[in-house]
Amino acid sequence: MASLFFFSFLALLISPAVSLTCSSQQFSNNRVYSKCLDLPTLSSYLHFTYDSSNSTLSVAFVAKPSKSDGWISWAINPKATGMAGSQALVAYKKSGGATVKTYSISSYSSILPANLSFEVWDNTAEIGSDGTLRIFAKIKVPADLAAKGAINQVWQVGPGLGTNGELLPHATDTANLQAKGTLDLKSGQSTTVGGDSRTKKKNIHGILNVVSWGILFPIGVIIARYLRTFESADPAWFYLHVFCQLSAYVIGVAGWGTGMKLGAESKGVTYTGHRNIGIALFSLATVQIFALLLRPNKDHKYRFYWNIYHHGLGYSIIILGIINVFKGFNILHPEEHWKTAYIIVIAVLGGIAVLLEAITWIVVLKRKSNKSTKPYDGYSNGQGRP
Repeated sequence: MASLFFFSFLALLISPAVSLTCSSQQFSNNRVYSKCLDLPTLSSYLHFTYDSSNSTLSVAFVAKPSKSDGWISWAINPKATGMAGSQALVAYKKSGGATVKTYSISSYSSILPANLSFEVWDNTAEIGSDGTLRIFAKIKVPADLAAKGAINQVWQVGPGLGTNGELLPHATDTANLQAKGTLDLKSGQSTTVGGDSRTKKKNIHGILNVVSWGILFPIGVIIARYLRTFESADPAWFYLHVFCQLSAYVIGVAGWGTGMKLGAESKGVTYTGHRNIGIALFSLATVQIFALLLRPNKDHKYRFYWNIYHHGLGYSIIILGIINVFKGFNILHPEEHWKTAYIIVIAVLGGIAVLLEAITWIVVLKRKSNKSTKPYDGYSNGQGRP
């Protein structure tokens, strides 16, 4: 009897988690589907029945909008695996209930209601008691997709609609960008499309750029500015400076290249500020590296102007590099400790720079003081001894 009570109590504890799976979800009007899936991202669920005799797909899609007045979407992309080109069913709240509209997404610039490229009917929407929205529809699967027995599905959640009825952009977090896959209509299995590979590329891009623009370049500038003050460090400081900056440039170019590759693979998704700063960094750093070939001798009349150009570009690269690293963090949304670790690194480098700046001024002032207090040697005003 005690054991029965224990297992009954345990069942009560785990029942909330079980209720979040598609198998426990129920719909109005006695809607029942032969298969259901817990989709891998955005806490979304898909129920469907496929009749191969007439290529009819009956679906129910369940998800919670990113905001209370937001939207949810489930789509078929007949030609590709992403959102661009997809034929979408979009639901949102309206007049105390919910409505569903069709959107043919040919461009990311302005997403407005439009007819789909295939037949769809009985499309309705409702609000769940748990705050979710639910889309119901029947779809005539295009002949080429029916022959394959699989479709490319894309699902999404967003914040709301604009004044003209256009969909406001959804977030670009990893979960949103991975909300796509291939649905096998016969087996009912869904496989994700390129999510892990893409995330890996983003992580590589981020690491390369943090190490180069965000760490090595500032270290190289610290070496050049402060170690040269000490005569014993000459010319070692110069070779350390060159090695550090060349290493940073090579790693930075690799990071820039992965970023351009990611941009080319992300049609319709553009991080304008991050991208433009990245291009500016690459251009400035390339010019800075070539400055080595144009470096005049110390006593050359143009050395003063070269120094202004070289130092100005160097400090510009540091500032833009750190800014772009933080922009990258805001895009990639890594775990918080990675951002914290970088802030600590920058703070430590900043502290070292402040300390070395003080030491440098002490050394310089001491040298000037020693020169001005040399003992009288019997010569003054250009006159020698009698």
